[in-house]
Amino acid sequence: MHTDTHTYYMALALQLAEQGRATVSPNPMVGCVIVKNSHIVGQGFHQCAGEPHAEVIALCAAGAESAGATVYVTLEPCCHYGRTPPCIQALITARVDKVYVACLDPNPLVAGKGVAALQAAGIAVEVGMGEQAAQRLNEVFFHYITYKRPFVIAKWAMSFDGKTVTNPQDSRYISHKDSLRHIHHLRQHVDAILIGAHTARQDNPQLTARFTADAKQPLRIILSSHDDLPVDLKIFDAHLPGKTVIATTASKQESMQHHEVIILPADNTGRVSLMHLLEELGKREITSLLVEGGMTVHASFFNANLVNKIHVYLAPVIIGALPVKQPVKNVHCEQVGRDFCFSMDF
Repeated sequence: MHTDTHTYYMALALQLAEQGRATVSPNPMVGCVIVKNSHIVGQGFHQCAGEPHAEVIALCAAGAESAGATVYVTLEPCCHYGRTPPCIQALITARVDKVYVACLDPNPLVAGKGVAALQAAGIAVEVGMGEQAAQRLNEVFFHYITYKRPFVIAKWAMSFDGKTVTNPQDSRYISHKDSLRHIHHLRQHVDAILIGAHTARQDNPQLTARFTADAKQPLRIILSSHDDLPVDLKIFDAHLPGKTVIATTASKQESMQHHEVIILPADNTGRVSLMHLLEELGKREITSLLVEGGMTVHASFFNANLVNKIHVYLAPVIIGALPVKQPVKNVHCEQVGRDFCFSMDF
């Protein structure tokens, strides 16, 4: 089979894996394609922790055609009993001929053992096709399984002059409605969202994922070093879907109705220790955390070197000291060395 054909089938497996992004945590996204005589006889992706893995779904679809077939899978097949039986046994029992694996699983329970078991059973294995794409796909899982704490994404919106909030006379949203939809889409793909106490009071957000029916609701976390939040904030509404947690260093209120208070050690500034918070979230199988602000909270995460990815929504407006935000037009971006130069017209 031509190399381009192998690449095509692995790319298809990666596309299948992507379909599990919003539902698969704390497990990795995995896609699998089974090919025999140049025809796809089975395919599948892992949909949810505790449910069948991609390889098993694809093997079930292929049935007897699995014997002598070639398998393309985006992550090394598991070789241990977890929520489900090991996938290597299903592949061995199906008598597949060869397995292409995009990348190895960093989980110490697997970490090359799955490949070794397949080879010991006489199945040819090739590792590395589509490796970089597969690693990017599961960057959250790889980070979580390696460090036992969530992958942190810092998100903010700002104007061209660097303002992250509008003036009181103007709308509180800097971003366009399309960006807001994108943000809510991002919320569905993380396990938890975090804001500081100031943002909770000032913006009074719900921190829910909207715009999609039956959207997955991430855990909502308020970082409040003194647990002195007003009880009538929207985020504490008992009718909101999902759960709200307060992370604090001292509890004036031992509990709040419907909401959990997590008492954590303080850092050397007296604020909640972010590392202790992330470690606690890791124990709860929170693999990804979206930090939405405000500025002090973002700075704390950056200063602690705990940010893994940044999402910045740059709105084509100038806020400055004007009474309302002013739109700009004809925006042009040019890369100058390592910098980016934006030019625009009023």
